[in-house]
Amino acid sequence: MLAEDFAVNSDPLKPHLARLVHIDKSVKDRYVFHFRFEDPELNESFSYRPGQFVMLSVLGAGEAPISLCSPASRRGTIELCVNRVGRVTNALYRLRENDLVGIRGPYGNGFPVEEMEGHDVLLVAGGIGAAPIRGLLWYLLDNRNKYGNITFLCGSRSTKDMLFREEFESLLNRPDIRCLLAVEAVPEEDEGKWPGDVGMVTDLFKYVKEIDAERTYAAVCGPPVFYKFVLRHLVDLNIDKDRILMSLERRMKCGVGKCAHCMIGDKYTCIHGPIFTYWDAMKLPEMI
Repeated sequence: MLAEDFAVNSDPLKPHLARLVHIDKSVKDRYVFHFRFEDPELNESFSYRPGQFVMLSVLGAGEAPISLCSPASRRGTIELCVNRVGRVTNALYRLRENDLVGIRGPYGNGFPVEEMEGHDVLLVAGGIGAAPIRGLLWYLLDNRNKYGNITFLCGSRSTKDMLFREEFESLLNRPDIRCLLAVEAVPEEDEGKWPGDVGMVTDLFKYVKEIDAERTYAAVCGPPVFYKFVLRHLVDLNIDKDRILMSLERRMKCGVGKCAHCMIGDKYTCIHGPIFTYWDAMKLPEMI
């Protein structure tokens, strides 16, 4: 996929009808919803950059920003992993397959996948942060010949809470990626079945001390407390702060920078983000 393929909707405020075609209920309150646009032409042409988001609207409940977690290199359906936390998301969870929603976008800057070409990539995800990182992960694998070594670290509270668990486990023995998984707890029903580590995601850094910092980009996403500890490890690996990329979705509301709800300092999360470098975050203390 070329840079020009990442197209933004010509009318950024116009939602398009999309049909709910499947719901993956593997993780409680973190379902993955699969949508297909009603307009067949739009469904095939809709493109986006890994790390971008859309505004999802549910009739009678409002709209909310949701990260795209499906690979930008695959078209036909889009996947949104939605954390059940408020009015709009609760309304979404009441929908059934074949119901309609509104989707507008995509918005935001996304990960600079062209700049990352020819480099090694270290991806680190924690909890719900696995959703936007998953989109980048599969984009890199679908365009494997354009990138160097790919290392993926993913952590979760327990095996029951890990998003895309079966999918990520399938990467453990794949030769073109180094996949390392960790959970803080293994429930009794999973004892003897969990192939990853038991501990924090930061514990996995002991396996990646050989990273070539001068040719590595890092992509990171997780809960707020996650960044404090993960960034420390990335700095210890001597990865440049302008090559540490973080997905930071903070207070986004309109998606186009008109409401100023997501403004931090002189930056709009919805326009200048949601992907920021560590340098960006250091200049904006409220960011993390």
